[in-house]
Amino acid sequence: MKSFLFRLYLKWMSFLAKFTTMEDNNVVILNGSGRSGSNGYLFYKYLQTNHPEYNVTLVEPWPSSHFKWETWQKIGAARYVITTHQPFKVRKNQINLQFWHGVPLKRMGIMANNTRRKDNKRNEKLWHKNADIVASSSDLYETLMSSCLAIETEKYRKVGFPRLDYLQNPVISKEQLLKDLFNTEDKQAEIGIYMPTFRYELEDQSIMEKIKEGNFFAFEDFDGDELNDALKARHQYLIVKLHPYEMRLFANFDSKYSNIAFLNNDYLFDHNYDLYELLGDTDFLMTDFSSIYFDYLQLNKPIVFVTNFLKQYEKTRGLLMGPYEEITPGISVNSQRELVQSLDQLDNQQIKNRRLYWLDLTNQLKGDNYCEKAFKCMTNGE
Repeated sequence: MKSFLFRLYLKWMSFLAKFTTMEDNNVVILNGSGRSGSNGYLFYKYLQTNHPEYNVTLVEPWPSSHFKWETWQKIGAARYVITTHQPFKVRKNQINLQFWHGVPLKRMGIMANNTRRKDNKRNEKLWHKNADIVASSSDLYETLMSSCLAIETEKYRKVGFPRLDYLQNPVISKEQLLKDLFNTEDKQAEIGIYMPTFRYELEDQSIMEKIKEGNFFAFEDFDGDELNDALKARHQYLIVKLHPYEMRLFANFDSKYSNIAFLNNDYLFDHNYDLYELLGDTDFLMTDFSSIYFDYLQLNKPIVFVTNFLKQYEKTRGLLMGPYEEITPGISVNSQRELVQSLDQLDNQQIKNRRLYWLDLTNQLKGDNYCEKAFKCMTNGE
């Protein structure tokens, strides 16, 4: 019932917003990605700096039923509507540029094991009706997205994704990030970041209980003090960036560990950072099924894949490609014991070659300036 009423609300407000006057230099960005690698937010920052001739409005978190009427007027007055999740616009002659939020690894839409046909058909209609331009990075990306959401091929434009522009040039130094999050100085420091996917959808309460207790890996053999000591002995520091739902499970984010720190959204919002503006300062990534690893390939740095829920995830939702060990260019660990054993050697030449192979598959565009490519495509159809 709630989802039905919310869709009704969106339809009603969209109808009212049509009566505002549209201006060709108005852009509205509907950001549903927070500050964790948001193409929308980083494109917003780019437009503000490089194209002041455009009036740009950032609307977040999108969607919501708590926006003021003034916000809906901005949406109705925009010539260009940028989205990071489902495509949206309130009038036919608006142009919707769809950035999405990552190269998909997890099944979704019609490919997922845990979705309903009725919802999938509704989503397909939304993409057909509202998406005018779908930003792409490769043939593989287009194949994966269309298999899940039935996107027509003529909608794609290979312009890349704005957040990739910000990976190579961090907004602060590695030393400052170390000081901000760990309150320390260490010239030998290696900073890793752990970013798991949304584990709540595994529908396993025992996982959520482990996370509540501070076991952010949900390992059976987790011991925070032992992990911290292992990191400390190697001058390694681990940033833990959980999904927002999981972050809310913690009473607070004041880590008791010297070499493990939790990164919450407050730090990012308070400093007007997006996570991708900091990723370049890190030395390795840990993840499970998050598509962030495809973007991290741009940095050509080690990736550790945590696989303790791999079979559960394949059964509950599923992956778009496999076998898992063939599509993940990095070390795989299933327990804290295996993780600690891997900390001394996270990389080798064979893994480096596999990273470059997957980078070529997922990003056929070389260089940077993805924001500018997207802007020209949006405004001139280039």
